[in-house]
Amino acid sequence: MAKIYYDKDVKLTPLRKKTIAIIGYGNQGRAQGLNIRDSGFEVIVGNRRDAYFREAEKDGLPVYTIAEAVKRADILIFSIPDEIQEQIYKRQIEPHLRAGQVLNFASSYGIRFKSIVPPKDIDVIMMSPRAMGVSVRESYVDGKGLPGFVAVDQDASGKALQVALALAKAVGCTRAGVLECTFDDEACVNLFGEQALWPLLTQALVLSYEVLVEAGIPAEVVLLEMYASGEASEVFRKMAFEGMFKQMHYHSPTSQYGTLTRAETLPLREMKKRMKQVLRGIRSGDFAKEWAQEQAQGYPQLKKLKKKVNKHPLNKTEKKVSPLSSSAANFSTS
Repeated sequence: MAKIYYDKDVKLTPLRKKTIAIIGYGNQGRAQGLNIRDSGFEVIVGNRRDAYFREAEKDGLPVYTIAEAVKRADILIFSIPDEIQEQIYKRQIEPHLRAGQVLNFASSYGIRFKSIVPPKDIDVIMMSPRAMGVSVRESYVDGKGLPGFVAVDQDASGKALQVALALAKAVGCTRAGVLECTFDDEACVNLFGEQALWPLLTQALVLSYEVLVEAGIPAEVVLLEMYASGEASEVFRKMAFEGMFKQMHYHSPTSQYGTLTRAETLPLREMKKRMKQVLRGIRSGDFAKEWAQEQAQGYPQLKKLKKKVNKHPLNKTEKKVSPLSSSAANFSTS
């Protein structure tokens, strides 16, 4: 069973008198950097000279080249997108690492699939909020927090977990609670969601749209009912706070009966078999190799698939119902 840590369980001592560098000032990097700074610690930024560089300056943080930030920092928060991490690491980070530093990742991908192999004399950890950067920042400012993961891949100092937890507290995640896991755990659940869960959900929506429209129901009516009204997102929120099946009491008995009885008719064994195949492909490294080859070739398959889905009639229907969706969004956030 995964251990959960809260504010009361964690000390900020491991961050005292340390310089913490945010490497990559994108959405997640900015949120974590500002939260850590506002928690009372020294934060600098390493970024190329672009809009993010200027944003960091505007936020009042000292900004350097990535190489210079690595030289100045004790703790590095690596918030560069997965697909360019290896390149940035090898060219601008690895040559400047020194014994005793801490390398923290928001995603386990590069370490798990060995596109990044740090030296043995540094700590390698992961502190990963389970939310978009903007939400991480907003919840912190509101005095709240969002949950996250912490993990240790390499413990050169013997204190790697304490540093990961201290970062989680400084970012605000321990206000909600952080789960201790492994780099493999995070990589598996993250990629599995992207390759097994979300494909099923998105294709179920597309197929539902096609079946109902082909049956003569107006496309706009279909889309509003399926997800454009925001009701589906509310169902997911209730699942998060109350439980997948416990939230069903908000739905009519007709809805509950229809959902539960028809779920029994789905090809569950075949679906589970395919999901296991996806998981094997993740853990074996086959997907990582496939993705690396796709990147090297200039994303031909990704471009082809995006072009295909962008031609689906559903996109035109979304434009028609977007005013209704906007009204629903405004209501839910008011």
